[in-house]
Amino acid sequence: MSDARQVRAAAVVMVALVLIWGYAWVLSKLALQYCGPFEFATLRTAVGAAFLFPALLWQRKPLWPDHPEETFLVGVVQTASFLLLNSWALSQGEPGKTSVLVFTMPFWVLAFAWPILGERIQASGWLAVLLAALGLMLILEPWGLPATLLAKLLAVLAGMCWALGVVIFKRLHNRHPVDMFNFTFWQMALGLIPMVVVALAAHARPIEWTGEFILLTLLLGVVGSAVGWMAWFYVLRRLPAGTTSMSSLGIPLVALCASVLQLGERPRAAELAGMVLIVAALAIVSWETIRTHREVEPLMGQE
Repeated sequence: MSDARQVRAAAVVMVALVLIWGYAWVLSKLALQYCGPFEFATLRTAVGAAFLFPALLWQRKPLWPDHPEETFLVGVVQTASFLLLNSWALSQGEPGKTSVLVFTMPFWVLAFAWPILGERIQASGWLAVLLAALGLMLILEPWGLPATLLAKLLAVLAGMCWALGVVIFKRLHNRHPVDMFNFTFWQMALGLIPMVVVALAAHARPIEWTGEFILLTLLLGVVGSAVGWMAWFYVLRRLPAGTTSMSSLGIPLVALCASVLQLGERPRAAELAGMVLIVAALAIVSWETIRTHREVEPLMGQE
């Protein structure tokens, strides 16, 4: 296949991935009708890891993690903490707002990379952080203490955990070569250990094993996680970093639009203004990636 055809094929895959990962927020909300948030996060991750393992064999990747300590740490922070908090937030809130708040992750990456990696925030980064902070204030509305404040705070914490996982991985990647396929599988597999513990300890209601719930869990685990990760690695190798970074802006937008159309989510004026500010801040970060020709960190792909 020629280079031009490979780029076109990768662009099609990226569009499909944005739609899949965006709509996954609505599917997750539907699945949470039948299951507690911690059990659902654990089941989805287990299904995803189970379907990634044959791909690991097929790719003839190493079967043992190259950096087990860092892999386990990222698994605890990014897989376990992020997905548990994310599912908890989604069980309490709406997919659109939750996805936008979780996607504040790039700004937390900037904040954590400064003390951990010594990466200074540039002027454009400060502008993005300021816009995102204003957007957060408008969505959280702490002055009004709305009933959904807990869900919003959980979503922000999930984004922070995702960002911390990205920065820990980046520190490892700066020091040692890392096989991304092997690392992704093992951080999911090792992250399952604390997830199982939390799910068993917090088990509040039995899972309703309906046909719809099983289908949703398989779709999210197989297509959303396993196939999604393989597609993400495919586009990272074939598309410019700026293209993938800018395209990922569509994920929370798809989530919001799908939630409005299917679930009747209706953001208030302040919340909508906050979302616009956060998306604008994400666009600034993406543009900076294009301008400086930086690589997109692989773990910035959605779980």
